[in-house]
Amino acid sequence: MTHTIQPNNPEATSAPEAMAIPATSAPSAATSHGAAASAVPAALKRRIPKYSDLAPLMQFKKPEFSKEARLKRASTVWELRDIAKRRTPQAPFDYTDGAAEEEITLRRARQAFLDIEFRPGILRNVSAIDLSTEILGEPSRLPVGIAPTGFTRMMQSEGEYAGSQAAEAAGIPYTLSTMGTASIEDVAAAAPNGRNWFQLYLWTDRDRSLELIERAAKAGNDTLMVTVDTAVAGARLRDVRNGMTIPPALTIKTVLDASYRPAWWFNFLTHEPLTFASLSRYTGTVADLINSMFDPTLTFEDLDWLRETWKGKLVVKGIQTVEDARRVVDHGADGVILSNHGGRQLDRAPIPFHLLPEVKQAFTADNTDAAIMLDTGIMSGADIVAALALGADFTLIGRAYLYGLMAGGRAGVDRTIQILEKDMARTMALLGVSKISELTPDHVRLLDK
Repeated sequence: MTHTIQPNNPEATSAPEAMAIPATSAPSAATSHGAAASAVPAALKRRIPKYSDLAPLMQFKKPEFSKEARLKRASTVWELRDIAKRRTPQAPFDYTDGAAEEEITLRRARQAFLDIEFRPGILRNVSAIDLSTEILGEPSRLPVGIAPTGFTRMMQSEGEYAGSQAAEAAGIPYTLSTMGTASIEDVAAAAPNGRNWFQLYLWTDRDRSLELIERAAKAGNDTLMVTVDTAVAGARLRDVRNGMTIPPALTIKTVLDASYRPAWWFNFLTHEPLTFASLSRYTGTVADLINSMFDPTLTFEDLDWLRETWKGKLVVKGIQTVEDARRVVDHGADGVILSNHGGRQLDRAPIPFHLLPEVKQAFTADNTDAAIMLDTGIMSGADIVAALALGADFTLIGRAYLYGLMAGGRAGVDRTIQILEKDMARTMALLGVSKISELTPDHVRLLDK
């Protein structure tokens, strides 16, 4: 039964009462002033504060300087980046933070995530948020994994070990780079229960490529990620200006820089020398290495060779057009990664987030179940949710996790993942969705420029 409750209006009176004229004369000015004074609420009257009132307010927090406290104070990936910059020498920080040429692509990629409008639904039950998903036939607790990054132990001595172990603990995939500073076998041993993927650069020496593929399979990697956007090295001008070499050179500039970051240098000098664990020892610049070892003659026929050789899942990273996304699937890829290498190769390259709806539409039209993944520019959980809403099956983070690594090693990577997870859960709840499958393009509107 429905009950109707009438509003109570104290100012409303019956007609006769409203017309009644009081018999007494009008109140004096003194009486009116006293009535006004008595109408002031007690809470608004001035008084001398008591110590018992002040005591609860006078709680001074004891300063904390531990790594755990420092990381806990970071509420965003950008704040982790600030910590990382303070604690890391300029050359390795810029190697992570920088991009190619004028870094236009990186700025545009990050701006793309800002140039959207979320469209929330209301009155939905969002008491429990489920962020789990499935990617390439296996479950992932979160819709984000760790992308391959080269020379990771240069950023912080725990390097790939911290990344793989943090991913294992979070229940998400970790991708080891061909240019990693920990071997395939060592990463597998460090995170034996993790879902480990291996990223491959195809070399002119196919026998060496085949050796890496066999090692990855033997170590239990279920996915091979082949990167195809490095025919030649991009012009990473920060590295050029910093004199970035492999291994880092001790110049007068680096020694002076070290005086402000003693912890980094202590770790660097007291651990095993940095090398590319999957390659032979090499001395020179990163660009020289890429130009001398990686194959600029790659074609789709090489992808066919990989498909025949590798029996696990095969994904292609570096897709920047709809046509190429379709073609690699036709040549046997189980998934594509829309990526411009974090803006580190071709400046003014297409932005993956902008390309995403077109690729999703094309795959839907082709009736393909190939996975669509995306990286470049992701700095928050809201960025990830926006990508999922517009059609991505999964996302990958590179710089975001490296900022955490530089800020605090393994604990810093854990903190990055915690921040992103909290961001995602909050964003989805405010959008009115409780699980990833409920996200649709209707939840995101791309703003006009």
